[in-house]
Amino acid sequence: MQKGIDYVGVTVSYICHDGKGNYIMNKRSKNCRDEHGTWDFGGGGLDFGDTVEETLKKELREEYCVENISYEFLGYYDLFRELNGKKTHWLALNFLVLVDPKEVKNGEPHKFDDLQWFKIDNLPTPLHSAMPLFIKKYKDKLI
Repeated sequence: MQKGIDYVGVTVSYICHDGKGNYIMNKRSKNCRDEHGTWDFGGGGLDFGDTVEETLKKELREEYCVENISYEFLGYYDLFRELNGKKTHWLALNFLVLVDPKEVKNGEPHKFDDLQWFKIDNLPTPLHSAMPLFIKKYKDKLI
C-alpha cells in the first residue's frame, strides 16, 4: 500500500528561514517520488510510531543537515492532487523553522539537484504543486 494513494498520507512540511527574509528551497531530482525538477521547501512523510516533532527534526537533519533554532506550527491543509493518473490525498502539517544558514547544506544530493536561498516574493520556477497553496495560506506569517 502506498501513502497518499491507498490511504491518506501525512507529511510534516516546513519552510526554513534565516530570520532575515530568506528561505531555503530544494530542487527535486529524478530520484524523488514525484514532481522532478520543481522547487520545494522541504518535508517528509510521517512514519508509524514517530511523533510529528521527531519527524520534523529528522527531516531537517536529513535534508538540510541542520538543527532548528526554533519552530512554529503554522497549521495544516488537505492536499488533493492527481499525479501520474492516480488521485492522491495528503494531510500536510506545516511549520515555519528558523535555522542557522551557515549550517545548511544538501544532505540528500541523490534527491536534490540544488539548494538555494530565496525571498518569498522572488521564488524560482517551476514550483512544486503544493507551494502555491502553502504560500497563499501562510503569506502573512512569512517574513
